Amino acid sequence: MKNLPGELFAALQRLLPQHSLSRLIAKLADSETPWLKRWLIERFVAAYGINVEEALEQDLDKYASFNAFFTRQLQAEARPLDSASNTITSPADGAISQIGYLQGDQLIQAKGKTFSANTLLGCEQDANLFEQGAFTTIYLSPKDYHRVHMPVDGQLLHSRYIPGHLFSVNKATTTHIPGLFARNERLVCLFQTPAGKVAIVLVGAMLVAGIGTVWQGQYAPNPRTVVEQTFDGETEVVLSKGDELGHFNFGSTVIMLFEKDAMHWHQQLGQGEEVKMGEALGLTA
Repeated sequence: MKNLPGELFAALQRLLPQHSLSRLIAKLADSETPWLKRWLIERFVAAYGINVEEALEQDLDKYASFNAFFTRQLQAEARPLDSASNTITSPADGAISQIGYLQGDQLIQAKGKTFSANTLLGCEQDANLFEQGAFTTIYLSPKDYHRVHMPVDGQLLHSRYIPGHLFSVNKATTTHIPGLFARNERLVCLFQTPAGKVAIVLVGAMLVAGIGTVWQGQYAPNPRTVVEQTFDGETEVVLSKGDELGHFNFGSTVIMLFEKDAMHWHQQLGQGEEVKMGEALGLTA
């Protein structure tokens, strides 16, 4: 009986028009009507205890919409970057949902539930790179800073947008919906780095009205089509550790995968621990 609320929450999400609801919320969040966007921002700040003093722009009236505030930039000193050459840093503010090492090609989703790198990345060749490698899943709640940054220097090799569901990615849902992260809409980014190949996966979720990247802006291709992009020559994308990679328009998840023996996590990190962007999570080999 104690699991019933979580099961009901998961069941309700299966019935909801996830994409239509997310598009409706997106229109509301993008509204530039002064009284509405101010009301939304003020209610949000009060509800989640947002520290506005961290923001680069602290005047709430200067934000064009709720989404503009939600994806706000922070002052540089608000998130000190561990700049040591051998550290892997957190790409975002959030809570560690899972952290560890793949068993073959299997990642842990929740206790008793796993999913494969192949289904997550949508490419067997990419998935083979990460067998027995390291991974972590970081959950961004609505209260968190929602820009995603590079954990290590890297050159973008290719990206893959994979359409899918928009289930919530909170603890209740990850416990009750098998293969959740490999079923939701997501953007897979494969980088060449000093630590070898690194995959950074931005996973969409309920009410996430799109994923944005620094090289393309809002990422909104055909919702039923897998879109692959290769980056070289004129389209080359090279980012340093700490550089912004992209952003979410509401709470979601970032998953990182590293090749076998390329790095190891700090031993003290565990499930549920809160981390900040730029904080060292591990060391390269």
